[in-house]
Amino acid sequence: MHGKHTLNLVAGAVMLASLSGCGSNDVAEHSPGPLNTPIYLYYPGGAGWQMDQKLKHIGDGVYRAEMTLGKGQFQFRIADSGFTCGTNFAAIDSTRLKLNQSTKLNSCNSKQNFQLKVFRSGKYEILLDPAAESIQISLVVPPEEKAAAQTASAPQQCEAWDGGDVTVAVGDTFAEGSLVRDFYSGATATVIGGNVTLTPAQESEGLLLLEPAEKEVSDEFSWDNATVYFVLTDRFENGDPSNDNSYGRQKDGKDEIGTFHGGDLKGLTAKLDYLDELGVNAIWLSAPYEQIHGWVGGGIRGDFKHYAYHGYYVLDYTKVDANMGTEEEFRTFVDEAHKRGIRVVMDIVMNHTGYATLGDMQEFKFGAFQEFEQPLQEIIGVESWNDWEPGPGETYHSFNNLVDYGNPIWTENWWGRDWIRTDIAGHKKPGRNDRTMMLAYLPDFITESTQAVDLPPILANKPDTKAKPIEGSTVRQYLITWLTDWVREYGVDGFRVDTAKHVEMEAWAELKVEATKALAEWKAANPDKAIDDKPFWMTGEVWGHGVNKSNYFTEGGFDSIINFRYQNDGALQGMECFSKSEEVYNNYAAKINSDDSFNVLTYLSSHDTKLFYNRNAKDNVADYKQVAAPFLLLPGGVQIFYGDESARPFGPTGSDKHQGTRSDMNWADIAEGGDAERADLHKHWQKLAQFRRKHNAIAAGQHQKLSESPYAFSRTLGEDKVMVVFGGKPM
Repeated sequence: MHGKHTLNLVAGAVMLASLSGCGSNDVAEHSPGPLNTPIYLYYPGGAGWQMDQKLKHIGDGVYRAEMTLGKGQFQFRIADSGFTCGTNFAAIDSTRLKLNQSTKLNSCNSKQNFQLKVFRSGKYEILLDPAAESIQISLVVPPEEKAAAQTASAPQQCEAWDGGDVTVAVGDTFAEGSLVRDFYSGATATVIGGNVTLTPAQESEGLLLLEPAEKEVSDEFSWDNATVYFVLTDRFENGDPSNDNSYGRQKDGKDEIGTFHGGDLKGLTAKLDYLDELGVNAIWLSAPYEQIHGWVGGGIRGDFKHYAYHGYYVLDYTKVDANMGTEEEFRTFVDEAHKRGIRVVMDIVMNHTGYATLGDMQEFKFGAFQEFEQPLQEIIGVESWNDWEPGPGETYHSFNNLVDYGNPIWTENWWGRDWIRTDIAGHKKPGRNDRTMMLAYLPDFITESTQAVDLPPILANKPDTKAKPIEGSTVRQYLITWLTDWVREYGVDGFRVDTAKHVEMEAWAELKVEATKALAEWKAANPDKAIDDKPFWMTGEVWGHGVNKSNYFTEGGFDSIINFRYQNDGALQGMECFSKSEEVYNNYAAKINSDDSFNVLTYLSSHDTKLFYNRNAKDNVADYKQVAAPFLLLPGGVQIFYGDESARPFGPTGSDKHQGTRSDMNWADIAEGGDAERADLHKHWQKLAQFRRKHNAIAAGQHQKLSESPYAFSRTLGEDKVMVVFGGKPM
């Protein structure tokens, strides 16, 4: 659309073949922020795509276009002038875009165009967020029309509770004459005339959590009812300050956005009682294996040093990272978690290795530098290359100007041509699809290769590695061996798989088979430590996945996939009024609990999207407290992100908007003498999560709405029956 022309998209165009979306964030620190190349809106016309208009960057990495459309069906896409992988935005599948709803997209040369059906002529706004890989389309409503609509449709009021008794019909959930207990308050009442009358606890947000009074013991653990606590170990609890600066890592003395903060395995172990009391029955911890020692430039502006504190830039799978602690401390952590009935889920990456950094180049003697007239040491100006600082006009990205990425010696002394794809000279070039691309320029493991390989040079020359040559093994087989050794050695119960869509399904299926064998071996060798005979569990990160069964279950061997949708699709409604959760509850229960081979892990907050508490500037703890019950009473598995229970504040973030989601755990706020409002919030989460852990019916049971006012529903799984009643928001 140039000048006054309107966008003439081809109505009713034929759908093109689908290709899986590429890139996701997967690690929020990969987020590209504002793009350094112009992007344009295209529509199909003639023999190819016609450029219509340049999108405008409106801040915070978001781009905008406006188009005038008549009624009909349309197709379009967004890309740079060369349709380059990473800036070639299209749809993940053939589903039409929905107005006012954020939708995940594919940024890597998909042939699946965006599909849009317009029922009303007018101006439409496109908002594209490349960092979150999402797109949203909205009708631009004239101000006078918007005001009239707001006047005509006043918001539906939530039920109010006056603080008194609540009477509710229990249906066939509890028998006549039986004694029922409110788990929240501990009060009991007898079912009389099919009704029960109780007073919700003042701090319960108007809730009754009803169970048979005789039930004292929690149900046996089931992954179907998992309450998984996701913790970035480095940001949780510092149990041993002596390991804070391992491998020459240093604080930056500024905002410490991307540095190691000191959290470690010893600190995590010390907080296991806290997690047990919270009601957690599984803990997902960031990868404890050794990460790259140096840093890369953080954010789009390179305004901070970004270390691998999060565990996504692997150096050596066979070693515990010294910042995390020691092998014995990891063993103690797993054993102590098991003693409390808490399963251990380890974050793992099989798609990519870590970046090349100055510190690692110096320590492991790989890579090459540009030729300068003066000695390199004088140019860098510091003894430890990790201590390099940018000069005038430079950023932390500027260290790349020292490095000669065109020198073929990289193939001889780093990972090598047989192991990775990368833009660095001599290596196989990255592809243009999910499986072969470099995600955020991270070197891509060639996991689909059938070629037997030797150890990569960096590990063959690393004195302390436990990696040994495995005759006849492929890249995939080495990675699977190294990862499952953590299961075989320590008794790890499950994996959370990072960047799942960027590795072929066959690799995930093979990993699941080998990890299941490894856990069975560990349990057989450690009968005094094994807490059950359940098989290995695996959940995966597939960006944008919702509550739908996909080939990750049927082909990849996954037991669960992370549900990205609830944070935007259900949480806000539930927080506004608990009874508005009914549609989500009914939908999730119908999809998840009708198929024993299918489950999802739903989150409220994430390191790769946002903290729900900090979703906007109007947040307050009192309002945020009201989302706990809608979330923790969801069918299926749930994932608590550390600090969800304490309204952990957003931290310093620099030019990467996701770094602030990884702030330090706010222990002081919930300690004695701390923030009274947050301490009350924490206790509320405890009650709800403990109730969830006690009853498998909450996550895996049949959901049935029993009454409208007061809103009440039951969940039933065999003999386990519970009932939740919402008396209304406290007045």
